[in-house]
Amino acid sequence: MSSAAVVTVRLVRSFEHRNFRPVVFHGVDVDQTVQDFIQLVRDDIATRAGLPPPFRKYAYDTMKIVHQAHGAKTNELVMSLDDDEELILQDDQTLRAAGVANETEVAFFRGEDYGLFKANPKTVW
Repeated sequence: MSSAAVVTVRLVRSFEHRNFRPVVFHGVDVDQTVQDFIQLVRDDIATRAGLPPPFRKYAYDTMKIVHQAHGAKTNELVMSLDDDEELILQDDQTLRAAGVANETEVAFFRGEDYGLFKANPKTVW
């Protein structure tokens, strides 16, 4: 079984404004730790062409599985607020152990923003 996967990372800048940008990563090693993947994504987005500066410089610190290939999608526009225990990736786990496989989509966001939004899930249009 190949450990190289295609993973879409949804950079969530604002939950209230539904402001996010998907970025696709090819050849992701699912046997690396979540912490290593977070660093790889941070390094990549800091210099990625076509990504507006607010997305590049944001203090992302948490990843959560939004969607897995052939699984059910959430109706939430940014991501589901449910099942945090299972879906939020733990730093010391490998991506594979956390449930990341080929064509998985994960949200990358600031944990503090998520906590505030979850306590008061209102969106602004």
